[in-house]
Amino acid sequence: MIRIGIVGFGFMGKMHFQCYQQIKNVKIAAVCDVEMCRLSATGTVGNIRGSKKVLDLKGIPLYSDFDKMVKEQNLDAVSITLPTYLHYIYTIKAIKAGLHTLCEKPMALNTKDCKKMIDAAKKYKKILQIGHCIRFWPEYIYLRNIVNSGKYGRVLGATFQRLSYAPIWSWNNWFMDKNKSGGAILDLHIHDSDYVQYLFGTPKKVFSRGIKGPSKGTDYIVTNFIYDDNKVITAEGGWTMKKGFGFEMSFNVMLERATISYDCTRTPVFKVATDKGKLITPKLPKNNGYMGELLHFIKAINGKKIPAITTPQDSLNSVKIVLAEKKSAQTGRTISLK
Repeated sequence: MIRIGIVGFGFMGKMHFQCYQQIKNVKIAAVCDVEMCRLSATGTVGNIRGSKKVLDLKGIPLYSDFDKMVKEQNLDAVSITLPTYLHYIYTIKAIKAGLHTLCEKPMALNTKDCKKMIDAAKKYKKILQIGHCIRFWPEYIYLRNIVNSGKYGRVLGATFQRLSYAPIWSWNNWFMDKNKSGGAILDLHIHDSDYVQYLFGTPKKVFSRGIKGPSKGTDYIVTNFIYDDNKVITAEGGWTMKKGFGFEMSFNVMLERATISYDCTRTPVFKVATDKGKLITPKLPKNNGYMGELLHFIKAINGKKIPAITTPQDSLNSVKIVLAEKKSAQTGRTISLK
């Protein structure tokens, strides 16, 4: 039985809680949040369905002090679901305490702290996984499998979108402070920058245009990811939509013999249109990427052989790509990635 602690009990902490409850041989041994009033069974606000579900915390030890939780509970691992500016601090603390660690994305606010997290995991021989859930989302898995198979030829172009109204529901409104969240480009848009890297490899260069938004940072951005083979890859993301808009994640990928399309706001959400005029709506697993990433983490702890879907170095590279996009948007120049 793997004993898990959850650190931070907002939207993501409660999503992790729900997922761990469904995994065999995993016990949620403790939950920690600096504000005890947040350690309640009530749901929380978020942009994915399921966040408002009432939870059963009966019999689970609740803490407001991380060190006390670690000292008193015989934990094997933790989920760090804290605000971004705390990721580095608590990941290092957890690893040094001998705990395998799943830290939510983005890995950290800068690549220097990302590197220290990787070095700590290596030194203490602990598993470190960053929560890039899109790599585990069924529609995105299907897309990557199709692209890698070559079934419909090579990719000619692709667009990825992730758009939302400002997340003003966060603890102490930390999302709206660019120094704590990194703004929408590091918190939201990084999902697509990371997936572009996963699908096509690190781009040679990026060119971005962006605008400042509610966090006082770059909260809306459109990026052209430049590759040697001249395929046209763009991603658009931001928090500048109005509240009535809600949330949208979507993509359109143009291959030589098909178009693969996904939009979480429509029905059907996913479809493949072939050059023969056929429209395919594949049956995909119903579980979301949160469950996929946590299953991956638990399998790694159990020593099972797992595919390298995500690595800490990938997560560092994703932060590096987004920071290059930010620089491009600020300077109006194309930025090379070395």
